[in-house]
Amino acid sequence: MSETAADIEIDTGVAAVSYLDPNAPALFAESLRTTGFGVLRDHPIPQALVDEIHRDWLAFFDSEAKHAYAYDKEKHDGFFSTAVSEVAKGNDKKDLKEYYHYFGWGRYPAEVSDAARRYYELAGALAAELLSWLETHTPPDVRAGFSMPLAEMIKDSPATLLRILRYPPLTGNEQPGALRAAAHEDINLLTVLPASNERGLQLKTASGEWGYVPSDFGTLVVNVGDMLQEASGGYYKSTSHRVANPTGESARRSRISLPLFLQPRPDVVLSSRYTAGSYLEERLRELGVKQ
Repeated sequence: MSETAADIEIDTGVAAVSYLDPNAPALFAESLRTTGFGVLRDHPIPQALVDEIHRDWLAFFDSEAKHAYAYDKEKHDGFFSTAVSEVAKGNDKKDLKEYYHYFGWGRYPAEVSDAARRYYELAGALAAELLSWLETHTPPDVRAGFSMPLAEMIKDSPATLLRILRYPPLTGNEQPGALRAAAHEDINLLTVLPASNERGLQLKTASGEWGYVPSDFGTLVVNVGDMLQEASGGYYKSTSHRVANPTGESARRSRISLPLFLQPRPDVVLSSRYTAGSYLEERLRELGVKQ
């Protein structure tokens, strides 16, 4: 498959589960176990709230006001321009994106409504519930390895991060091989993401093919991060994923994405090898974010 969006549809095996289904916890846990991803329909996060964030932040990224919030090199909150965008681990090209990091304690632009703040709280509460689902449906021998209940790991965590992403329209002058987001795995415990206004999210299947994650607008995409993989001894696997470059009319439009990265408190023990804090420090150094 090419490094751009492909027309071929690959069955990724990701289950789209109704939050209202009595069997949702078991179905959701199984999807995350087998694919690293799950999709929720009929979830409690209002679509109107997501729409408001998209409108607010598209305008913000199109304005000069964003530069007044340049990211803090120590705290890592604020605005990251395309010039300082991430280089995914194992890659040598910057992703084609700009973004804003919001922590519960961090700076928040005066130019936008409080919709993203409200989403931060709602999605965090939902993530705690989803982690409880996973724990209930994790085999006892794996569950015995958790240092505490999974939902407890993220309670009052200062490290949980909302990344408000904007993938700008493509110009045709991009560096060959550069993607909106190159293949990577998330560092955190769990990621919660409202389906974007434009398709593009792909995961790498067990057979090595890239397929689109089911992401109808209005659904919620959830995926396993490396910290959950570590804490579960590999029972839940962190799956490589990327955002492919669009073609046609979609290439001329911005794409907004709102991943909430649920990070445990730094002192939470993930395994005999790592606390959440030591794991995060190691990965940030690998990414070149920290020296």
